Amino acid sequence: MSTHDFDLDAPDARALWEGMYAAAGERWSGRPNAALVRAVQDLAPGTAVDLGCGEGGDVVWLASRGWRATGADVSPTALARGAAHAAAAGLAERARFEEHDLGASLPAGEFDLVAASFLHSFAHLDRDDVLRRAAGLVAPGGSLVVVGHVTAPPWGGAAHAERHVDLPAPQRVREVLAPATAGWEVLREELLEREVEGPDGQRAVVADGVLHLRRPA
Repeated sequence: MSTHDFDLDAPDARALWEGMYAAAGERWSGRPNAALVRAVQDLAPGTAVDLGCGEGGDVVWLASRGWRATGADVSPTALARGAAHAAAAGLAERARFEEHDLGASLPAGEFDLVAASFLHSFAHLDRDDVLRRAAGLVAPGGSLVVVGHVTAPPWGGAAHAERHVDLPAPQRVREVLAPATAGWEVLREELLEREVEGPDGQRAVVADGVLHLRRPA
């Protein structure tokens, strides 16, 4: 959300994110989310779902590691690009993509890994509710991994503040999830710093929060 070349005041999530992906060319970096990789690289592959998957970088990476991965997003353009990347990598049978407005619906079933990375939105989204419902998708013995911005770069901070976009630390995310995850084990709760580049080449260091919970078997 660092390059605002789309309508920040779009009336709903679908218009916002479809507008973002349609406004410019492909945003695919070919790289998975490093914080997610760090959290799950030692897990045995199983079934996974990535909520707010965008163009599917994490879904394709998970599929390449042996997971049967489902990506969910509200943008048809992003989902089509994700499916195309999975097919190009020969992973179409292990990676699928479903259209969901996460405020209204989630993929059906139980998953060994439920991931939600950078699930922030300028359009209204009850993120806390989505994450609590996401916990209900985790199979016994499975993992819930939430990665999110904790600080915004200087060039994007004002937009976040004006639209009251919440950037909670992982401890706060754990507290939000507590009603749905009582008795779950905390495997990781940390802040990770990374360098980012702005639309005009400016650079800054931001912090991301990572929370990894495991449901009892």
